[in-house]
Amino acid sequence: MINEQIRDREVRLIGENGEQLGIMSSKDAYKMAMDAGLDLVKIAPKAEPPVCRIIDYNKYRYEQMRKAKEAKKNQKTSELKEIRLSPNIDDNDLSTKANAARKFISKGDKVKVTLRFRGREMAHVDLGKQILDTFFSKVEDVAALDKPTKMEGRNMMMFLTEKKK
Repeated sequence: MINEQIRDREVRLIGENGEQLGIMSSKDAYKMAMDAGLDLVKIAPKAEPPVCRIIDYNKYRYEQMRKAKEAKKNQKTSELKEIRLSPNIDDNDLSTKANAARKFISKGDKVKVTLRFRGREMAHVDLGKQILDTFFSKVEDVAALDKPTKMEGRNMMMFLTEKKK
């Protein structure tokens, strides 16, 4: 809230240089802000009494937008990458897929490892569990198990994330 929008009876006022000006009525605080050619801005509405500050509101808004933009720029985004396996995968192929997963994890992405069973392969779900365990053992120096292995329909999945140091 700014200027006339502040309807509180009393406010704690902070001057334009950050000095405490004390507790006064909101009308007096608004008058002081107008005399200085600046705006009265409520910065802590939940405080008792609310805290208001005499500042240039447009400059304040610009600073807030710049801070938000800077925070967004420094934010780290992680994607979910998927690696698909089959129950009759060869050791070399498994190692290649493990290296791809290692690369994704080192970039900070999460990895979803999916093993799909087709047709009669459903009779060998225990073999699929062994393959996923072998896969995890190949990447466990950089990866941590985010969600353990679970069966969902014809797919067996596990989620891997970067290991905390």
